[in-house]
Amino acid sequence: MSADLEHPVFLAPAPPRRRRDGAVAAALLAAATAIDLALDPHTSLASEAMMYVLAVVIASYTVSRTAAVLTAIGAVALLNFLFIPPRYTLQVDAQENVAALLAMLGVALAISHLAAVSRREAEAARLNERRARQLQELATELAASSTPGAGLLLAQRYLRGAFCGPFVIAPVAVDGELEVPHEHAALRDGLLACIREAAPLGPGTGRWPGLDAWYLPLKAQHHIGGAVCIQNVAARDAGGLEHAQAICALVGQALWRMKLAASMHAAEEQSQWHKAQNTFLAAISHDLRTPLASIVAAASSLQLQHDKLERPDQERLLATIVEEAGQLATLTENTLQLVRLEHAGELALDWQSVEEIVGAVLRRVRARDPARRIRSAIPRGLPLIKGDPVLLAQLLENLLDNALKYSADAIDLTAGTSGGRIELAVHDRGGGFAAGDDPGIFEPFRRGDRSGQRGTGLGLAVCRAIARAHGGELTRAARPGGGSSFVLLLPLDERQPAPDPT
Repeated sequence: MSADLEHPVFLAPAPPRRRRDGAVAAALLAAATAIDLALDPHTSLASEAMMYVLAVVIASYTVSRTAAVLTAIGAVALLNFLFIPPRYTLQVDAQENVAALLAMLGVALAISHLAAVSRREAEAARLNERRARQLQELATELAASSTPGAGLLLAQRYLRGAFCGPFVIAPVAVDGELEVPHEHAALRDGLLACIREAAPLGPGTGRWPGLDAWYLPLKAQHHIGGAVCIQNVAARDAGGLEHAQAICALVGQALWRMKLAASMHAAEEQSQWHKAQNTFLAAISHDLRTPLASIVAAASSLQLQHDKLERPDQERLLATIVEEAGQLATLTENTLQLVRLEHAGELALDWQSVEEIVGAVLRRVRARDPARRIRSAIPRGLPLIKGDPVLLAQLLENLLDNALKYSADAIDLTAGTSGGRIELAVHDRGGGFAAGDDPGIFEPFRRGDRSGQRGTGLGLAVCRAIARAHGGELTRAARPGGGSSFVLLLPLDERQPAPDPT
């Protein structure tokens, strides 16, 4: 917080300092009198008068204007009483002494007036400079704020730094209602009137001068984001009113900017959602159309030419139907899983054994791996992880199926711990991906087509969604010598459950 905000800039005159000013004035007069009495045998009356003039000048720059005027009158009275014949009386014998006293009084009053004006202008200049610096700091901090709540907190802080208050900030909610704190419900009418008239109300504003507070809108162009009430104000404080309006204008503009930014962000998200939906529909329709066409063609051939087809041809058509139906089932399952993961929120996770998940997956996948190309290296005693066993098994099974599909050589499945995380990796010797493909391989309906294999383009997207739903990450790296390494990193909870005594 700026040092200027630690104390109010201005609201009302400083509390009276009459005792202090009186003591200072008395001390100055006493000092001048003491010096004149000490130098009286050696100086003239004019020199003695100058000592009192000096006291008046000092008083003009150190005490209030009233105290300075009283100091000037006191100086003339003391000079007359103590040093002008006849001494120790207020009578003046010589005419020239009367003129001298009157001239001294006039000079002292003129000096006091000029000093008071100069001091008032200097204080006003310092006040304006501090206010300008505060507005600059507020504008800078508002530019860095991104939420209405942060903007209102800044408004509260800078109003507290500029006015003694109390004050109330009432923003306009999303539903258009004014949010007035319950304890300040009595101010609602003034705040609503301020918003309705889109202008400041209260003393010195020309509107509703009978109020005892300023009601200022948080206004920017044709948008009003709320209103502010500042109490304990004076109609004569035109500078304070301008400063309060400037703060409210900056905050109002920031709120309007944030509202526009939120609207633009929402519109952009809506546009991206529609774009993704169109892409999704286009891709899913393409991937559904091909197997459906094959199934329809094979089934029609069997239905219309069943008696004419040889046994091998019938089996080939049936195999086509089964294969394409399996392709449809995979596509449907991956699509539904991806949609569920994107809208499921937090999963219900429980402690799981990595060895058991890997073992269950290998039993299913090896039924589709007659050549036994998958080699596993899973150490015993791995820590437990928190996860959904069905989803984690699907992730691992998708990675192994991809490796079997795109690689003709051995496939390595490894597990271990690294940096406080469980690491599961599938290493293949497939054709890999074209240069520059890596950033998009986990996007839906993106697939490496260099091998000529068919695919839905959803498998890796589902895998990444499952990994992120578990607080982990799935990455791909090129393998030395050719192929790819898909690495799943899952967070490892140090608070492992106690072993089951049974």
